[in-house]
Amino acid sequence: MALENLVTQIQALSGNAEDLPQLHSILKAADEPLHADPSLLISLLDQLEPSRHSLGYLYILEALSSGPVSKEQANGMVLTIARFIDACDAQQIRLVPDKFVTICRRLKDQALLLEAPLRGVYPMLTALRKLAISSEHLTSLHSEFLLLCLLSKSYKLGLSILDNDIFEVDQPRDLFLYCYYGGMICIGQKHFQKALELLRNVITAPMNAINPIAVEAYKKYILVSLIRNGQFSSSLPKYTSSAAQRSLKTFCQPYVELANTYGNGKVKELEDYVQANTEKFKSDNNLGLAKQVVSSMYKRSIQRLTLTYLTLSLQDIADAVQLKTPKEAELHILQMIQDSEIFASINQKDGMVSFLEDPEQYKNNDMIEHIDSSIQRMMTLSKKLASMDETMSCDPQYLGKAGRERQKFDMDDFDNVPQKFTA
Repeated sequence: MALENLVTQIQALSGNAEDLPQLHSILKAADEPLHADPSLLISLLDQLEPSRHSLGYLYILEALSSGPVSKEQANGMVLTIARFIDACDAQQIRLVPDKFVTICRRLKDQALLLEAPLRGVYPMLTALRKLAISSEHLTSLHSEFLLLCLLSKSYKLGLSILDNDIFEVDQPRDLFLYCYYGGMICIGQKHFQKALELLRNVITAPMNAINPIAVEAYKKYILVSLIRNGQFSSSLPKYTSSAAQRSLKTFCQPYVELANTYGNGKVKELEDYVQANTEKFKSDNNLGLAKQVVSSMYKRSIQRLTLTYLTLSLQDIADAVQLKTPKEAELHILQMIQDSEIFASINQKDGMVSFLEDPEQYKNNDMIEHIDSSIQRMMTLSKKLASMDETMSCDPQYLGKAGRERQKFDMDDFDNVPQKFTA
C-alpha cells in the first residue's frame, strides 16, 4: 500500500470507534513497509492530527523513531513524542499498548541522551495515566516514570503515584522496578516506613531464581530498617520464595554484618565497619544510607536520654552518646527537633537542653480527617480483597494448582498470604 494511500485510510477510519479495528488491521499490515525507510515518514505526520488520528500517528511515529537518533536530533524527537502523548486519544493508543510503551521509552532514552531527565517526567506521567485502565493498574510506564523522577530528583512528583493500591500488573518485572524505584524515592524524601513497605514487596515477590533487583532491594531494606527501627530481623515471611530465602543473605553479607555490628550498640565499632567497607557501600550507591545508619545510632542514644532526664547539658549528651564535641550533639538535637523525632529546646546561654512532651494532642480536624480516610481506605481494601478471594476460589487453574500443591505444603501456611497480582 502506498504511503499516501495509508494516510487517506487513517484519516477516513479514525473518526468512528467502530472503524478502529479495521484501521488497526490495515496498520499492522503496513508496519513492515513503514519501518523500511523511516526518513520518508516525517511528511506523513504533518498530514495527521495526533488527537484525532492517534492510532495511525502512533504507528508512524514508532517507525520514525526506530532508527538511530543523534544528540542533535534528540531534542526534536523529544518534542514530537511529548506533544503526541499530550494530545493522543487514550482509547486508540490502548489498542496497541506495546507500541505506545515503546515510544515512551524512546522519549526517556532521548531525554537521558540530552542529560535532561526532567523533560521526560511530565510526559511520562501523562502517558501512564492514559495507558492505565484504572489507578489500580500497574503499567510498564510506572517504573519508567519513577526512574525519571529519581534521575531528575523530582521526588515529590514520584510520590504522587505511590499511594495507589495496585491489584493488576502487566509484567512481573514492572512490579519489581516500581517497588524498587518507589522505595528509593521514599528514601529520598525520608518516608522510611513507606520505603520499607515497597522494598519488602520486592524481596517477597514470587521468583523462581534470585532476582538482581531483589538483591539490591534487600541491601537497602537492611539499611532503612536500621535507620527507621533501630534493628533488623533476618527472618522473612513464610510466603517469601525459597530462592530469596536461600540466597539473599549470601549476596548481601556485608550488609548483614553491618546490622550485626549495629546490634552490638557500640558506635565506634559501627563507624569503623562503615569506614572499612566504604568502597563496597559506595559501589552499591549506598554509602549515604550507611552513614545515616551511623547517625541513627546517635539519635537513638539521644532518644533514650529523653526517657530518663528532663534537662542535660550539651557536654553531658556528647559524653553519653560518644560524640566528640558539644557542637556535634547540638547539631544532632536540632536535626531531631526539626524531624519531630524528639521535642526539646536548647538554651544557648548555658548550653542546657530541656526535653519536652509531645505537644500534639491528636484532637484537631486534620488528625480526625486522616484517621477517617485511613478507615475508609481499609474498608475499601477489605472489600476488594474479599472480591479477589472469591474470584480466585472459582478459578479452575488456581484450584487445580492448589490441589496439586496440597500435599507439599501445610495449607495453614497460606493464611497470611498477601494480595495476589494478576498478569
